[in-house]
Amino acid sequence: MPVIIFYEKPGCINNTKQKKLLEAAGYSLVEKDLLAEKWDPKVLRRYFGNLPVNKWFNPSAPAIKNAEVNLEKLCETEALAMMVKDPILIRRPLMKLGDTYKAGFDTDILDELIGLSETYKILDLESCPRSLH
Repeated sequence: MPVIIFYEKPGCINNTKQKKLLEAAGYSLVEKDLLAEKWDPKVLRRYFGNLPVNKWFNPSAPAIKNAEVNLEKLCETEALAMMVKDPILIRRPLMKLGDTYKAGFDTDILDELIGLSETYKILDLESCPRSLH
């Protein structure tokens, strides 16, 4: 059974749904606390691939929701330094499968990459349900 290292915010409703979907698709998960991890900027950078810097951030993080951070003006170095200091800013989940690193849970990309259960097509697994009210 393939193994995914899955960095999550413990107690996050969507991370729980995402893990169930990955397990239903036949993956074993090693769950890690994204907020407790001591992140190295070089390691963290791998997860973002070719995403633009403004897509590296958790849109539900208080500093992002309150527009305390101007995402359009940040360079990679500044963004990584902010995330290392305050991991709640990191878009989640972070996942590692072999040599593949991913940030966020874009179901179409993940389905193409690793294959998912068909049920994902009807679910919003990235927007925080608590922020939709």
